[in-house]
Amino acid sequence: MPSYAYYKKKIIPLEEARMGVMTHAFHYGTGIFEGIRGNWNCGKEQIYLFRLKEHYERMLEGCHALRINLPHSSSELCQITVEMVRECGFREDIYVRPVAYKSSEALGVRLHGLEDDFLVFAFPWGPYLDVETARCAVSSWRRPKETPQGKINGLYVNAALAKTEAIENGFDEAIMLTPDGYVAEGSGENIFLVREGKLITPATYDYILKGITRDSVMKLAKNELHVETVERHIERGELYSAEEVFLTGTAANITPVGEIDRRKIGDGGIGKLTKKLQQLYAEVIQGKKSQYMEWCTPVYQK
Repeated sequence: MPSYAYYKKKIIPLEEARMGVMTHAFHYGTGIFEGIRGNWNCGKEQIYLFRLKEHYERMLEGCHALRINLPHSSSELCQITVEMVRECGFREDIYVRPVAYKSSEALGVRLHGLEDDFLVFAFPWGPYLDVETARCAVSSWRRPKETPQGKINGLYVNAALAKTEAIENGFDEAIMLTPDGYVAEGSGENIFLVREGKLITPATYDYILKGITRDSVMKLAKNELHVETVERHIERGELYSAEEVFLTGTAANITPVGEIDRRKIGDGGIGKLTKKLQQLYAEVIQGKKSQYMEWCTPVYQK
């Protein structure tokens, strides 16, 4: 099935969405992106875009830092995205990638005096970490310090270095530390530990992305399972003694971690609390929990 993109203010076939080699964002990382999941509910024959508004609100905050001025509100960006995904006609799980960027074909390190633009496209995409339990390694590459909040294109080079280092050393994913040596996040995910019936996750002052899946998990744990989340510094050694560890992200959903630096976590399988959260989250994103339908934007008109 062909895919489509919203590009240059039009919905066009994805293969026709092309930009020039001098585009500023390509050379200097002057863009900000989001990752949005569309989850197929076969019973309702519907794709639900998960927390669409929150993704665009975060993007617009990042645009402010990068001095990218879009002529759209978050509600308008949501509507553009729904119309584009509807045009695609997918009947399976999808991934949606919006990008706001400096579109001028001009070289020179700066943010001022450049044109801005927005694009978004969608394509079918299964599990990002296609494993029952992930094998992780603490990376030699650190999470950058004092960066703008949001998914800034240029900041992901360290994450790419960390991911490839992990894969080439026989692992599935990397865990990055802060410049001060505390646990930060995965290459593309937030991280949670389970200890003594509580969730523990790095605080935002440890330079992590304020993940939307992270926020969803904390809310679901509290509201549905009566489990509190503690946000604080996490020492590297705590990873090895945790009862359970899991990663969260739009692409990864909730992925259990069975091993870190060749040390088994728990019994090496999915932990009890992780499994409960994973099952609950799967129902929520597919629009099967009425109390969380405000998080789910339907694509197809009924």
